[in-house]
Formats: sequence, C-alpha cells, structure tokens
Amino acid sequence: MTSKLTVLRSPLGRRLLVAFLVVALSSVLVLTLAALIATDRGLTGARHADQQRTADRAAAAVATAYLAAGGWASVDLGDASGLAEAADGHLVVLDSSGAMVWPGRGMGGMGARMMSAGHVAQAPVRVGGARVGTARVSFAGDVSGARRIAWSWVAGAAAVALLVALAVSGFVTRRLTRPLLALAGAARRFTAGERSARAGSRAGAPGEVGEVIRAFDAMADEVVRGEAVRRRLSADVAHELRTPLAGLQAGLEELRDGLRAPDAERLGALHDQTLRLSRIVADLADLSAAESAALSLRPAEADLAAIARAALASQLPQLEAAGLRVHTDLTGALAVRADPDRLHQVVVNLLTNAARYCRTGDGLSLRGYADGPEAALEVADTGPGIAAEDLPHVFDRLWRGDRGREVAGSGIGLAIVRELVTAHAGTVTAASGDGSGTTVTVRLPLASTSRPPSTATRS
Repeated sequence: MTSKLTVLRSPLGRRLLVAFLVVALSSVLVLTLAALIATDRGLTGARHADQQRTADRAAAAVATAYLAAGGWASVDLGDASGLAEAADGHLVVLDSSGAMVWPGRGMGGMGARMMSAGHVAQAPVRVGGARVGTARVSFAGDVSGARRIAWSWVAGAAAVALLVALAVSGFVTRRLTRPLLALAGAARRFTAGERSARAGSRAGAPGEVGEVIRAFDAMADEVVRGEAVRRRLSADVAHELRTPLAGLQAGLEELRDGLRAPDAERLGALHDQTLRLSRIVADLADLSAAESAALSLRPAEADLAAIARAALASQLPQLEAAGLRVHTDLTGALAVRADPDRLHQVVVNLLTNAARYCRTGDGLSLRGYADGPEAALEVADTGPGIAAEDLPHVFDRLWRGDRGREVAGSGIGLAIVRELVTAHAGTVTAASGDGSGTTVTVRLPLASTSRPPSTATRS
C-alpha cells in the first residue's frame, strides 16, 4: 500500500495516471454513446417494422369490410380498429378522395390528434386491384420497456468497463513508475557514495524501462570496476617506483656517508636503477598517449605480415637469448590501412611479453592470415600459460597476476597493445589454458573493407 501511495505521489505517476484515465474515460464515453445510439436505432427500426406490419393487417381487414359492405357508406371497421388497438395503435381510414371514413365524422378532431401523435404507419386499401382508400395507424411515443432494458445493460457494461479501465490504469502506472522511482533512488544513493546501490532488484520492469535499469546497473558496475582499477593502478605504480627509488636512495646515502667507494660497479648499479625508472615512466607515458588524444595515427596502406616480419627481426636476438624456438607463417600479404609504426609497436610488445614469461626451450610462433573481411595475426607460445582467473585482466593496465609478479616488467605492454589495436578499429583477444601456452590474436579490417582509423583515440 505504501509503494502504491509513493507511486501516486510522484509527479510522473500522477501525470501517467491522469493521461491513462483521460484516455480510458474518453474511450468508454465514446463507446457508450455509440452503443446507445446503435441500440436506439435498432429498437426504433424493429418497432417501426412491427408497426408497418400492423398497418398492413389493418388495411387488409378494412378491404374485407369494404367488400362486405359494398362501399364506404355502411362499412363496419370495428375488427380493423381492434387489430390496431391490440398493437397500441389507433386506426384512421381515408377514402380515395382523402375524406376521413373512420372514425366517424364527429371524431375527426380526435382522429387528427391521433395522426399527429408519435409514429404513423399507413398502407393502401385495395379491392380488386384498385386502391379505394388508405389505412393509417398512429402509435404513441417510442419509449418502450425493451429500450429501457437495453439502455440499462449498456450503462452497466460502461460502468464495468470504467472500473476495469481505472484498475488497469493504476496497474500500468505503478508498473512503469515504480522501476523508475527505484532507478532514481539508486542513482541518488550511488552519487552519495553507496557504490553497491543498484536498481536491478525491481525485477520484471517492462520493455525499455527494464533496458534502462539494466544499462544503469551495468554502468554502475563499470564505474566500480574502474575505481578499483584506478586504486590498483595507483598502488602498482607506487610499488613499481618504490623499489628503484629505494635502491637509488640507499646507494646515494652510502656514497654520501662514505660507506661505499664511488667505483664503476656501484655507479653502474645506480645507473641500472635509473634505467628501470626511465623504463617505467616511458611505459606509463606510452599508455597515457595510447589512451588519450595525444596519440596521432598516420594511416597508410601497409602489409601486416611485413610489419610482423620486421618486428620479429628486431626482436630475434632477444628471443634467441631467452632460448625460444621461433616459427613463422607470414608468407601471404595482409593489406591493411594503419599506422605502420604503431603496428610495429604492437608486435614488439607481444614478442617482448612472450619472451619475458616463456621458459627456455618453449616455442613461439607468428601466423598471419585473412579471415573474411579481417586480417589476423596470431602470436602463440607454449609457455606456462595464464590462469583462468587472470585471463580476463591481461589487457588491464599494470595487471601482472600472481605468477607475473615474479617476472620483471611494468605490466603495461598488453594494455598499450589493446589501446593501439582499438585505435585502428580492430580487436585483440587472448586465449590460454593453465600450463598449455597462450595465444594472442590481433584482428584488423582488411584495406578493402576497413574503416579509416581515428586520427586520435578517445580520451
């Protein structure tokens, strides 16, 4: 009951209820009037048909009396008048000249009044094929018991329809506005900091209202996930920077206090820490550029297979030093419209990532092929693979998983890959089974079907 009153107190609920009621009342009123008019006309038509049949019978009786009397002079029309009176009518008979024959001449005024009251049905009086007069039967007003009964049924049906319309209007109003009120309340709570606020508890919201509620809940989940990613990003950046900074600070304090001699070995160690810091900052700058309008693409006709071969050639010493067995299948040309330098960066990041996590003796393969309207590049390895719970997060910034924390790196390379591929209107996916290797697939539109990549990615 409280929820119903809340719905009625809302401006939208009141407006919807009024609108539904206006439509319902208008419909019921129009249908009731139409039913009353149709019923009245039907009853009137039936009554007039009955009255005409009464006039025809009376005319036949007058003709019989005319034949028996041999004319109008001594005719007895009592039987014909009785037929009319049995049907609640009054008989008036005129001869061929229009002079009144029945009732008698002394009742002419009354006969005229009878003829002027209500409906008058008339029929010719024919004897031997010749018309000798006219029989007119006048009836009182057409209000009848049948009409009153019909009208009472129509009025009852209209009342029932109105009650049903009121009930349906209230139900529909409540069904539309209650989910919207729940959505507004959830939005206010979410804005106030209650990140668990959702509107989806109002199950069964109809049509587009349900879609809006589901979209809001999905948006709220994405906001919560984004906030968690930002918190984790801040923590991971702090962690990544803390280790080299701590090493630099300790080394410099040793040199300052004279605990260590500033020899080449010690200065080289400090220099390595600065290089690590520079690498982390450069990775963060690349990721920031890939996620913002600072990244400007220079699209041109390019061969994805050729770009992959060039990237592999530049990384081959590193792959061989890691003890990886490299296999390629990049013979066919894959024409795409893209920025060759950025695609080169994508392939280099994928190869570097594979070299970092694979074990000595593992295999690494590059395969390029056309798949319908897309060019596909697969970078697959036989390394330790990715845990199922970590697989959905491999393209998140600074995500390294429990196993990845044992390997040097910033956890930004695959995030940069995703942003660069997305900027080229492509997709990148990862598939892996724990302990059975990883396959990363990059898909880009072929040059004949590709959409022009954006000159700058979304910020």
